[in-house]
Amino acid sequence: MADNLNNHGPQDRSRINVNEAHELRYWTQTFSVTEAKLRSAVAAAGVSTEKVRHYLGK
Repeated sequence: MADNLNNHGPQDRSRINVNEAHELRYWTQTFSVTEAKLRSAVAAAGVSTEKVRHYLGK
């Protein structure tokens, strides 16, 4: 099933998918970071929201 593009937040808030534009916007705003910083954090910490939050010190 395709993602609902009208949904501006992630379907699963426990994981970060940087390959979906609407999720990327949501998480960069949530963590107040740039796209590059978020992608770097996900690459280092994994896709778990809590691990990325901890990595970013948020």
